[in-house]
Amino acid sequence: MSNANTYQGSCFCGAVRFTVTGEPVAMGYCHCESCRHWSAGPVNAFTLWQPDAVQVTQGADNIGTYHKTPNSYRKWCKSCGGHLFSEHPGMGLTDVYAAVIPALDYQPTVHVNYQETVLHIKDGLPKLKDFPKEMGGSGISLDE
Repeated sequence: MSNANTYQGSCFCGAVRFTVTGEPVAMGYCHCESCRHWSAGPVNAFTLWQPDAVQVTQGADNIGTYHKTPNSYRKWCKSCGGHLFSEHPGMGLTDVYAAVIPALDYQPTVHVNYQETVLHIKDGLPKLKDFPKEMGGSGISLDE
């Protein structure tokens, strides 16, 4: 594949490195309590990829996994604690946190789980109560 569509990423200290290849399936913001708590922020910027597009190139043995629910297997670096990505088996996708792939032209298109927001964002993007219908949600839009 072309290098133009391959992006380098890493944890905070650089012990774990990975690439994502191609283009993400979706990009947006998640406002759910779980993502907010995990990211220690009021909102989480996500990029969703097909699992085979994500390749760990260094430090695979240094990746820790935590799953509070079967919906998300959250991955982080055991050395620095830097968050890397979450595997979502039910969706068949991997969420690579936008902040860890700096060269990607992040173009969010949606806010999900906006019913749980603690930070109201007026950016003109759709605000979904939970998830799009095609991802098992209600697809209900909320006002900005």
